[in-house]
Amino acid sequence: MKESYKTLLVQGEAKLGIWGIGYLGYSNMATFASNGVRCIGYDIKTKRVDRINAGEVPIDQMAHWLGFEVKPMMANELIYATKDWTELISPEVIAHLICIPTEREGRPYLAILEDTIHKLCTYREVATARPPLVIIESTLTPNTVEQVVLPIIAEAGLEPGKSLLLGVAPRRDWFTHAGMTLRSLDRVVGGTDPESTRQTVSVLSIVSKKIHTAPDHQHAEIVKSVENAYRHMNITLANQLTLAYPGVNMTEVLRLVGTKWNIEMYHPSFGAGGYCIPVSSQYVLDGASRPECLTLMSQTVEADARMAEIVADSVIRRGSQRVGILGLSYKGGLKVHILSPTLRLVELFKEVGIPVKVEDPFYSTEEIRTILGVETFTMPEGLSEFDTLLIVADHRQYACIPHGRLLENLQSCRLVLDNVGIWGEVDFSSLPLKYYRVGSEWWLGEPGDQ
Repeated sequence: MKESYKTLLVQGEAKLGIWGIGYLGYSNMATFASNGVRCIGYDIKTKRVDRINAGEVPIDQMAHWLGFEVKPMMANELIYATKDWTELISPEVIAHLICIPTEREGRPYLAILEDTIHKLCTYREVATARPPLVIIESTLTPNTVEQVVLPIIAEAGLEPGKSLLLGVAPRRDWFTHAGMTLRSLDRVVGGTDPESTRQTVSVLSIVSKKIHTAPDHQHAEIVKSVENAYRHMNITLANQLTLAYPGVNMTEVLRLVGTKWNIEMYHPSFGAGGYCIPVSSQYVLDGASRPECLTLMSQTVEADARMAEIVADSVIRRGSQRVGILGLSYKGGLKVHILSPTLRLVELFKEVGIPVKVEDPFYSTEEIRTILGVETFTMPEGLSEFDTLLIVADHRQYACIPHGRLLENLQSCRLVLDNVGIWGEVDFSSLPLKYYRVGSEWWLGEPGDQ
């Protein structure tokens, strides 16, 4: 192995295989290709594969985050997607990035990872000049590599460090901020042996400029879950503070707390959502040898799960009859509804017979019907239907509506709960409605509310 894996990739003499071409996988594909690396991506979704091969960014919101055009890379045959995974099992594909989902319904889920490792183990039937390098970028429950991945590899007759190199480098991403990309964000990397670590660092250094080497794969594996569990606990504390001090603008208090040099600002909210934060604590609990010691984390999971119920109870108690929700996504600028508070809110309103509709610019009418079982509405004209409005996601489309048009269509509205403060600058004084930024005084109901 005279040339390193990195050298072969950047010289165009070998390819990079990517398993799963959603947010993580496609951002890898585009970024590596922008550095001259030939990439082949595998996914089961036909529409996604077809869009990539047509030179399109398959996730519309990602084009801004990438910050560059992908069509020139198509012309140079640097990007190719397939639904046939066997195309990735080739002597020409010397390195692989695993970017598949590892959660389902709010719980760690390893079936897709196991299937992917089994597929990669078919390399035992392929003659290669060097062992394939496999880098797991998906978030893992601690000890997954030891308890799941390595036994599959051993059963296939492959030996880590010799017939297969294995690294762990969970992704840290902020797809709503264009400046926080693969190039700029710190990476933590660890391999099952020194050579795996060295080659993993080398390949990722093509696109990542800030790489921190962990002692081994086990240490690299746990970092992502622990760092997100930290955030989960702080977010939940922010929610509990606003519940404990209902007459205090806790959002303002936490803003001031965040002025201390070593404290990050956290906002009260309808509850955490997405792939990472709300599942992170569960990853850590599931992987711990003594989970009973993690009492604060267990309580965090339980408390966070209750927030949507607290919000729904507040809305119901105040006599709301027709509810509109802005945002199926858990966060603005993304099409990700995994564990979004909207899912639980809609369920709770339907249980008590309160009509509810949901609008999200990234989801079609049919998608909203399928996911939630409710109808959508047009913005901003459709706002006139509701006496109560909940703003879950800070989509740019909600912020750029002229204030006059908002007021014109909110004549029937009596209550607005704004999870993100996106309408905080709107003057609602001409309307008989109460506007609350989540975390402000009495946002869950003032004394005397029925």
